[in-house]
Amino acid sequence: MTEPTAGPLAGITVVSLEQAVSAPMCTRTLADFGARVVKVENPRGGDFARHYDDVVNGLAAHFVWANRGKESVTLDLKHPDGMAALHRLLDTADVFVSNLAPGATAALGLGPDNLADRHPDVIVMEIDGYGAGGPLSHKRAYDLLIQAESGVCAVTGSPGAPAKPGPPIADVCSGLYAALTILAMICARRADGAGANHPAAASVSLFDTAAELMGYALNYTRHTGVDQQPLGMSSPAVAPYGAYPTADGHTVVLGTNNDREWQRLAREILERPDLAGDPAFARNADRVAHRPELDAALTDWCARHDLAVIQSRADAAGIGNSRYNTPGEMIAHPHLAARDRWRRIDTPVGQVPALLPPPIIAGFQPPMGAIPGLGQHTDIVLAGAGFGTDEIARMRAAGAIGPGADDAAQVKGTTS
Repeated sequence: MTEPTAGPLAGITVVSLEQAVSAPMCTRTLADFGARVVKVENPRGGDFARHYDDVVNGLAAHFVWANRGKESVTLDLKHPDGMAALHRLLDTADVFVSNLAPGATAALGLGPDNLADRHPDVIVMEIDGYGAGGPLSHKRAYDLLIQAESGVCAVTGSPGAPAKPGPPIADVCSGLYAALTILAMICARRADGAGANHPAAASVSLFDTAAELMGYALNYTRHTGVDQQPLGMSSPAVAPYGAYPTADGHTVVLGTNNDREWQRLAREILERPDLAGDPAFARNADRVAHRPELDAALTDWCARHDLAVIQSRADAAGIGNSRYNTPGEMIAHPHLAARDRWRRIDTPVGQVPALLPPPIIAGFQPPMGAIPGLGQHTDIVLAGAGFGTDEIARMRAAGAIGPGADDAAQVKGTTS
């Protein structure tokens, strides 16, 4: 058996000023590919996502999800020694990621222009709410606010009852777009070599990301003048496509993507040649216009059959189908277990389960590093940046850095 290869981002150092979900998901993605991520946190509590809840043996579920494989360093950036320490870290960094409140990085002297002068070789990625140059640029932005502003909530839920999609899709997708952008910039530099003139600054806004995710809905409305209504567990674009209760108390989701699939569903599953031959249902646009009749036929048929029978017949007919699952059922999903998708990762309070990241790269095992305690790596990271023991002690006494790992009760059970 061959030894796992180093990650594709091995040797890349990322320094982040991050909180909540968007930037942490960006840097966690980079860490999953083998980058070193140094997470700079305020000594007074750190990333506020640490305190959303305490359900993971005392840790917050959001924080555990988005922050594995990072080193936590606590710096007071309002103290000159804390800011000086950050610049020392940036002297040897490849990437700087932030998602602070509007204007915060500029106020700290850490805006792209400032960093271009002092750290010209560092790729600077700012994740913000609304992007620069617009009437909303000054506003704070959280996932729900962005989903409401961008129309995402209007196409989710049911008519008269808009809803926010459960996962924080604006945050997560913004983080992934930011990671993708950073990777593109790294690739350009590696391809052209040192000294090549490449842009060093980039930004991604949650609002622009949500607008991109709304692509189908925006195109439809622009060209029809119609705001499509949300359809719960269905789609306004195709029919039949939805969730239907089964005879044994489950819910099956069945969908067709084209006319050929509709013919197979009608003839081989429903055994309704009359529906298959009805010109009112011949094309997808026709079926969308007659969605209620098709949903009624599927609802009646599914209510008379067990889930296993429905899925077996759908698979045999080449019709897409799935079972509606709750989060609890997803945790125990046999497909995850059979493919060995769960790992155990270290945290300040012992090991907890975590899913492997989605990308599968031959010969590379994601590092699945530990969840850092607040400030756990301050001394070791600063020492690596050239700070001596006495200098670190002086900075700590002055309040420029937070407590060391030996003083932080929350790092019990972890290693450096």
